[in-house]
Amino acid sequence: MRTLRIAASLLLAACLAGAAESKTAPRNGSVQAGLSDAEVQADLRMRLNRGKIAADHFQAKVQGGVATITGQTDVIQHKGVATRLAKAAGARRVDNQIQISDAARKKAADNLAKHQRSGANQRSETPIKRSEVTRGG
Repeated sequence: MRTLRIAASLLLAACLAGAAESKTAPRNGSVQAGLSDAEVQADLRMRLNRGKIAADHFQAKVQGGVATITGQTDVIQHKGVATRLAKAAGARRVDNQIQISDAARKKAADNLAKHQRSGANQRSETPIKRSEVTRGG
C-alpha cells in the first residue's frame, strides 16, 4: 500500500513539473520552431483543405518561416481563419494576400448597417439626468 502511495506521489510530481514547464514555454509556434518550411507548408495545406474554408482553394507557400496565402473568397471571415491556421501550423509570420470579393464586402456592409439601425431602435434615445438618479440612504 505504501509503495502505491509513493508511486502516485511521484506520478503527480512529474505531471505538475510538466504542467509548469509547458506554462513557461513561449506561445504560438515556438514548440514547432524546429519544423522546416516544407513541414509547416504541408501542415498548413492540410488545415486549409479541411472544413468550409476548403471550398476557397487557397494557395499557401512557406519560405523562411513566413507563410504567404493567396486566393479569393466570398466569405469575409475566411481571410482571418486562414491567418490563424497558418500560425497554428507553425508559421512565424503570415503574409495574407487573400482577396475578398465585392459581393462579400457589400453583404458585410449591408449587415453592419442593418444592425446599426436595429440597435438604435433598442436603445433609449433619452439620456438619464443626474437629478433622476436617487441615492440610497
